[in-house]
Amino acid sequence: MPDMLLGIGNPLHGDDGAGNYVAARFRKEGWLVLDCGTAPENFTGVVRKNRPDLLVLVDAADMGLPPGEARVIPPERIEDVGFGTHQLPLDQFISFIGECAGRVLLIGIQPDLVGMGEGLGPDVQKGADRLMKLLRRGDLSLVPVLEEK
Repeated sequence: MPDMLLGIGNPLHGDDGAGNYVAARFRKEGWLVLDCGTAPENFTGVVRKNRPDLLVLVDAADMGLPPGEARVIPPERIEDVGFGTHQLPLDQFISFIGECAGRVLLIGIQPDLVGMGEGLGPDVQKGADRLMKLLRRGDLSLVPVLEEK
């Protein structure tokens, strides 16, 4: 089965569109990439049908880091870092689809400005580009895990 990447966020709210930016630009053989907007739950059928070995969710997340920094967010930290701009909280979404994927990783990108307006800030764009390089090389182990509070 192909690996899958779901980009999540609202590109009309500045850096909240980091996941959408990655979904629009990341391409690699063996990957199915979808831009889910703010409603990843609308794509559960695609996940269930494809049953990926690896499902990567990319979203802006307020982790208290410098803008553009990316971290793997453990399930127990999801509620701490979200913006709540999704229809269904991501921890509920992940538990709902978790059985359909071998491994689910939520990767957060620290935003700078989240408000009305399109486009990412320069630091967030550089961070998203760095993440895509790691994805293309298959080096996701180089994305640090968000530490405990």
